[in-house]
Amino acid sequence: MRDTVTSKKVSHSRMRVTEVEEFLREPPAGFSVKALGSGYRVHSDPEKSLVLIDDFFSCRGKIVFENSLGRKVKMHNLWEYTSMRKRLLSKRSYLLMSACQENCSANNKKAAREVRVLKQYVVSIDGNDPLIKWQMEKGLDWTISSVAGESYRVDIDLTQALDSWAAKNIHIKTDKLIKVKPVWRDASFTLKYYSDALFDFPHWFGFSKRNFKLSLT
Repeated sequence: MRDTVTSKKVSHSRMRVTEVEEFLREPPAGFSVKALGSGYRVHSDPEKSLVLIDDFFSCRGKIVFENSLGRKVKMHNLWEYTSMRKRLLSKRSYLLMSACQENCSANNKKAAREVRVLKQYVVSIDGNDPLIKWQMEKGLDWTISSVAGESYRVDIDLTQALDSWAAKNIHIKTDKLIKVKPVWRDASFTLKYYSDALFDFPHWFGFSKRNFKLSLT
């Protein structure tokens, strides 16, 4: 079975979704791309953008984002947390996410749990947008007030925002012309704060994990 994936080229200030190939071919303002023998190296200005993308492989080879903090950001003191919070609430953040298709085979339980990557996208959100900023502040304030003085982990989930975008802008059809709803992989990023508390029992036992969702409406 062969699938066709089409997506509209739509740009909103709140959230932008760009295919990896298009991003490398026409990088946005503040980014530059250098082609290497084994892939690409992407440079960005950390004063203008916040990149949270780990190195990855695509059909074009290995893609390395310089000045990237990676998908999981570790903070060890209040200054690092305050600095990260300020960047999240004032800059455009860039992440890598994948639209996938579930294997719905009823005859193979293992295959039924597998997903196949259809397209990789660079997704950016504007932390200075009033709605995004309000959701981010609310989620971070809730996390800190819940686990003050302790180590914690918080996942910021964009699945809801991506589903809303995909419903209008991405179309995946099988050879039987059946429209498929994409399943998103890596649709979140993580902040990890490590306290210097000697007996940090909630963190040790996994009670200080938090998550909140971002939406476009």
